[in-house]
Amino acid sequence: MGVGILSAAYIASSVLFILSLGGLSNQEKAKRAVWYGIFGMAIAVIATIFGPGFTTLSYVLLIPLLGIGALIGKTVAQRVEMTEMPQLVAALHSFVGLAAVFIGLNSAMGMHHNLTYAELVIHEVEIFLGVFIGAITFTGSIVAYAKLAGKIDGKALILPGRHILNGLVVVLSLILLFMYINTSQVWTLYLMLLIAFILGAHLVAAIGGADMPVVVSMLNSYSGWAAAATGFLLGNDLLIVTGALVGSSGAILSYIMCRAMNRHFIAVILGGFGSGSGPAMDIEGEQIAIDSSGVASSLEDAASVVIVPGYGMAVAQAQQSVAELTKRLIKKGIKVRFGIHPVAGRLPGHMNVLLAEAKVPYDIVLEMDEINDDLPSTDVVIVIGSNDIVNPAAQDDPNSPIAGMPVLEVWKAKQVFVSKRGQGTGYSGIENPLFFKENTRMYYGDAKASIDQLLTMIT
Repeated sequence: MGVGILSAAYIASSVLFILSLGGLSNQEKAKRAVWYGIFGMAIAVIATIFGPGFTTLSYVLLIPLLGIGALIGKTVAQRVEMTEMPQLVAALHSFVGLAAVFIGLNSAMGMHHNLTYAELVIHEVEIFLGVFIGAITFTGSIVAYAKLAGKIDGKALILPGRHILNGLVVVLSLILLFMYINTSQVWTLYLMLLIAFILGAHLVAAIGGADMPVVVSMLNSYSGWAAAATGFLLGNDLLIVTGALVGSSGAILSYIMCRAMNRHFIAVILGGFGSGSGPAMDIEGEQIAIDSSGVASSLEDAASVVIVPGYGMAVAQAQQSVAELTKRLIKKGIKVRFGIHPVAGRLPGHMNVLLAEAKVPYDIVLEMDEINDDLPSTDVVIVIGSNDIVNPAAQDDPNSPIAGMPVLEVWKAKQVFVSKRGQGTGYSGIENPLFFKENTRMYYGDAKASIDQLLTMIT
């Protein structure tokens, strides 16, 4: 394959990637957008394999590895549950970072005799940045995976003077960069690699569990910039474009999510948010339980119902049952809608994907800003496995870890039913005053089993 055909293939792939990103902004076009991305990647891989520079030995080594990788990817994709998708995304980000590290180290160990001094400096900066961003992405993604999977505590790890420590690490990395440029000593690169590994782990460890959706999107951005840096290193235009698309879109999504949570964008990068600044406000009242018959009776008497899904619905895999309940209530002439918070679940758009999977109509799935004004006139709100996104402490308690975060104001409805396993505080460890309010009743039990019980009473 000639250089011209390769360039044309890369341009076609770039266009398909852009169409893919654009289509993902709309639920009805998302499936087609995914196929754009698949075709774009297929073209890119095939064009690269059959492009210039490949030898017989390259094919002997590459094709078996591609087969093994494809088999592993297919197996993981078939086995992973939707509830485990956030962990999977974080784990995949770590692979991108590790690949950038290996490519950078491989290039550093090569010979560069034909480069001018200016070209050599640029090349070494590309190596250094690729390894630095890749290392941060690798360990940061591993920590994010461990938090999301419950392998380690989801609370923020707050070290004394953490920002000073992070600043010193960055300064030391810059010093090592100048040393590497001036001496070309590989040990400076290895030392920076170790430091970047520690920095990546510390940045994510310092972020509380309530803010992990933002972390996932930010790591997505990091992986994109690592890929872009690798593209410069290899002289691969498609990798540069793809990395820039992923990096910029991930950063924009993180910014949007930060606004939705009333967080500062820089605070996400530096870590150390998601923890309160003082003692939490005292909560008065008690949690009052209700049984299935009570919930069913209230639903049948209601004129309008809003359902607020959260990660608990994903864990219980209750989306199909919720969709069936929605269908039956609508048949009874009840107005049913869904309220979706921008950071519901542990992945951006997590709840939208689950509801789409269960074939819930798109037009009744509304964002927080669209539904909040209607909640005071809503008869019944059902909260399924959510905590922080419906927590009034965000507005009432300045010492709360989520103080100032916009939330779904479900407590303003006439009745609120909270489907919850037990009386615990959930993943983020933040107590919710909503559960103690007079118009709230706790519907304890597994979300799927609870909704299925309702379905036996609502026909």
